[in-house]
Amino acid sequence: YWQVYLLEGVKNTLILTVIAVLLGTVFGSVVAFLKMSRFKIVRFVASVYIEVIRGTPILLQLFVFYFILPQLFPLLNFTDFIWVAIALCVNSAAYVSEVIRSGIQAVDKGQTEAARSLGLSKSQTMIKIILPQVVKRLLPSVSNEIITLVKDTSLAQVLSVTEMFTKASAAASAQRRRPASEVSTVVAMTLRRPLNTRTAAPAMTASWMESTFAPTMLMAWSSVFSQNSSA
Repeated sequence: YWQVYLLEGVKNTLILTVIAVLLGTVFGSVVAFLKMSRFKIVRFVASVYIEVIRGTPILLQLFVFYFILPQLFPLLNFTDFIWVAIALCVNSAAYVSEVIRSGIQAVDKGQTEAARSLGLSKSQTMIKIILPQVVKRLLPSVSNEIITLVKDTSLAQVLSVTEMFTKASAAASAQRRRPASEVSTVVAMTLRRPLNTRTAAPAMTASWMESTFAPTMLMAWSSVFSQNSSA
């Protein structure tokens, strides 16, 4: 009984986390480049989005996506699970965008000037010189964001979306033993341990992310810049 409930809850927690990380990284990349745009109005819109999302509690954002947006846009007939996933994506994108922006701006400007003096275009400089360095610098922050999202998924219980803590609570109520908080805490700590920067596991995790996640991000960014340069 416990195994069935926990496995289903862990599965939903991991699905929410993966969706939020992947889509949040894509959307956050777009927001980061908008924040560095040469147009003031674009920078202003991106800054407002980042400040609003980072300055409000994630539970309030979940309420907005769960209760308000379905009323404003009744044609968006999404399930409760999808609304929670979208809210987590929007929240994650605001934090990831600042990580990406700071990573790009942390690269010495001399490298950009040297690349441009050698005849590389702006997009080529970004793809071949800047982004490969930025991706490696992003990995620790992305790991921290994944850990945060694993913990934030527990707020979905407030909206009756089944995740790890919800399933553990149901199992505890049914069998009247093993408090849900204890079991959920152990499982959550187990899930985040491979990404914890204080253990030896991050070396293996970072190596895996660098060989799989980093090339994917680099290819996505390269395609965006290639399309912009060709246009």
